[in-house]
Amino acid sequence: MSAGAAVLEIRALTRRFGGLTAVDGLDVTVNAGEIVSLVGPNGAGKTTVFNLISGVLRPTAGSVRLLGRELVGQPAHRITHHGVARTFQNIRVFPQLTVRENILLGTHHWTRSGMLGSVTFWPGTMRAERKAQAEVQTAIELFRERLEARLEDPAFTLSYANRRRTEIARALAARPKLLLLDEPAAGMNPYERIEMAGLIRSMRDRGLTIFLIEHHMPLVMEISDRVIVMDHGVKIAEGLPKEVHSNPRVVEAYLGRRAATA
Repeated sequence: MSAGAAVLEIRALTRRFGGLTAVDGLDVTVNAGEIVSLVGPNGAGKTTVFNLISGVLRPTAGSVRLLGRELVGQPAHRITHHGVARTFQNIRVFPQLTVRENILLGTHHWTRSGMLGSVTFWPGTMRAERKAQAEVQTAIELFRERLEARLEDPAFTLSYANRRRTEIARALAARPKLLLLDEPAAGMNPYERIEMAGLIRSMRDRGLTIFLIEHHMPLVMEISDRVIVMDHGVKIAEGLPKEVHSNPRVVEAYLGRRAATA
């Protein structure tokens, strides 16, 4: 994938729920190797955008393309197969499974083994299982100090931050071309947010393209190549972090509103 090539192209994306327009004619491009942040007040439509990209919801109108391939109309598992992985605002790990087993689930779309490889001994399945286990080790490289010693522990024994790291590692095990992160720093303390910022930059430095939703504006300003601001389903600004931060419409619709309620 050449640097600067469009990985994600969204055109005129619209989603209505009855009389409510949650996303209204949205245009977005995320290029290879970028970290692009999507911000806005609660109810702006940000998570709806992620649900439309990942196939959880189907748009009322518009187009979503991954490396030129149309994703609209495809089921979520096919979109994952094409190279979109995501995390969720509310962490989704399986509490009774070990950290290793949770991360292994991320490999299911590119190996026939997945969890099956743990209980069968067919040669093809065993080869796939070895590849999947190797991918787990690759996925946790960025989290080695945090997760390596916990791989055999049930996820319910982890701290909040380590459950988030496990969810991200599972997404990395899917070998994504585009990683969607929905509020990765939510609920973290200041030290953990600093660590998360470094993690996101490290993922980008390894060639990942990242589109993220985040409410913690200092983190957004620090790590983003570009920032897109939504309000009431509409994109109201886009640009470099400093440009967006000083945009009067953004100050009024988002940053100023947050300051007024602080």
